[in-house]
Amino acid sequence: MDDRVSLPIEVLPDREQAPVSFIPTPTASYRRHRKAAALVYEPGKPRIGLADQPAPAPAPLPYAFGARVLMWKQDPSVSEIGTRKVFLPGIVLAGPRDARIMYGEPGIAPVSPNAFGDFVAAPDTPQFDAVHTFAVVRQTLTMYQRALAGGDGGTPLPWQWNSSIDTAPLQLYPHGLPNTMNAFYSRSQCCLRFGDFIPSGAVERVYTCRSFDIVSHETGHAVLDGLKPDWLLADNPPQTGGLHEAFGDLTAIFLALSQLDQCEAIIAQTKARLHDKTFLADIAEQFGLALGRSNGLRNADNDITLSEAGSEVHAISQVFTGAVYDILADMFNHERDPGMLDDAAVLHRVGDYLRGLLLRAMIAAPDRGATYADVVNEMIRIATADGGPVEYRNFIRNRFVVREVVDSPMALTEDLPSGMLLAPGVQDPPGAVQDRRACCGTMNLAEYYGIDHVFDAEVQALAQWCADHGRTGAAPVRDDTAADGNRSALPAP
Repeated sequence: MDDRVSLPIEVLPDREQAPVSFIPTPTASYRRHRKAAALVYEPGKPRIGLADQPAPAPAPLPYAFGARVLMWKQDPSVSEIGTRKVFLPGIVLAGPRDARIMYGEPGIAPVSPNAFGDFVAAPDTPQFDAVHTFAVVRQTLTMYQRALAGGDGGTPLPWQWNSSIDTAPLQLYPHGLPNTMNAFYSRSQCCLRFGDFIPSGAVERVYTCRSFDIVSHETGHAVLDGLKPDWLLADNPPQTGGLHEAFGDLTAIFLALSQLDQCEAIIAQTKARLHDKTFLADIAEQFGLALGRSNGLRNADNDITLSEAGSEVHAISQVFTGAVYDILADMFNHERDPGMLDDAAVLHRVGDYLRGLLLRAMIAAPDRGATYADVVNEMIRIATADGGPVEYRNFIRNRFVVREVVDSPMALTEDLPSGMLLAPGVQDPPGAVQDRRACCGTMNLAEYYGIDHVFDAEVQALAQWCADHGRTGAAPVRDDTAADGNRSALPAP
């Protein structure tokens, strides 16, 4: 006979009590609930080691700090990536803000870190938008500072207004252009502003600040303006404006390539063929869909040539962007060795090198009126000085020859000799004026058109007219005691 006493199952000591208020079922809505809840779960406290083991040495500043953030890793419409937690090394304070970047939208309280020092907010909220925008801008600035680091831990890249006595940060306004289908960088306001709008026939609002591509594009304008302040002015030749717009789009591409999870997704999406359709080449997918297009706002994997583009800066920029994208694919195919190294790691490494090569070439190009040929020749020179394979300078030459940017004195099947300068191909006509109507909001701001000079000229003309007509500066005399009770007219000049 069994003498054991049977206890009710609910009081068995080893059995955990299940909550009776919510019994999950494997439905689609429950899976969405679990996924959303997981985004804001907090990690547990670190486990304490054994008593006889020494505690690990504290990390030196600033590496003792750092924050996890929740952000869109691509546009919201790119389902392959979605939202993910990302670690930002360095000190991030409430706002969020750091020494170089500050969220400062009026009417919306700064976002405070949680108990773990992290910035994790629920998507589709102003707090999430603040964190996401800050994270993309910080990643972009860090990426380019690393490209120029030279082993010294990072070279500061100034904003255009920075000086030894003015180190003001870049201000971020994720909701700074309500009901506007645009975004812009302004040097006079020291800020980035992002719009939001409801597409025609739609219900949901599109926020440009939630686009990984748009935020990095506008940050690219800010970075390049700090290095080449004259390039953003509209009185430059069209190709100079094209370099600015292309740099913005290429910044979005390079930032994606700087992150291994995105490289892995690109490799899986394309089976390592970068000329297959991929979110890497589509710029601002959600914005493009809102305009009724089948892909992004722009496509980096294009075949546009300079003679086809004309003088419109937006079209010209796609010529340069497309050539660099082709060079990326060429370098990746040249370096691939799946038996020895993962394709995603190779893509990450190639993107890192090409990003630094382009940035250094732009810095070395003329400070005003730079042409595509100027940058191409600098890319070839620097690639040679880096000790890269001859194939690299061949790739650069060949892709820009096909785009009619430069001419080659030899067949494209021959190696380009070291030190050879390539002559320009299609050039801007003398006196050509930039057409910026289809560009992003940055390129259309009045501050880059030299409007103040127009005002100065008009004011000077007025002063000269007054001098010629005897108006020497005496205050006008008015007779307010006219018999009819009305003010008398000013004396005739």
